[in-house]
Amino acid sequence: MSTAEAEVLALIENRMQAVREKDVDKAMQFFSANVLCFDVVGPLRLTGADAVRKRVEEWFTSFDGPIDFAMSELHIEVSDDLAYSHSLNHVKAAKTDGIVMDMWWRSTVGYRKFSGGWVILHEHNSVPFNAKSGKVSFDLKP
Repeated sequence: MSTAEAEVLALIENRMQAVREKDVDKAMQFFSANVLCFDVVGPLRLTGADAVRKRVEEWFTSFDGPIDFAMSELHIEVSDDLAYSHSLNHVKAAKTDGIVMDMWWRSTVGYRKFSGGWVILHEHNSVPFNAKSGKVSFDLKP
């Protein structure tokens, strides 16, 4: 693994820990100010760190207690000051309404190295859907 790949992996692992701890400030330190995010919920896009922060705060406060968050099949590619990763992500946690969320989704993240550190420029998360029923396929697992 190259130094750049190790740096991106460290960012990913630190971000996963921030999610598990529901630490908004720690989670946000990895995003560029002008990040563009396509999330699994509306709106169609989130533009800028302020919009992403609001979404992260809403997501974290929707859970009662810690979030069990993991990535599977993580792949990282790095070239000079650009990188991307893709993975299958999993969350299992109790929501504040008592429902336990147990969900897998696909994630692709784009990174850029600025002033010696990597930041997230773009993130795209998606959940497959059943084309016949039009409903989201929450029951898929790797």
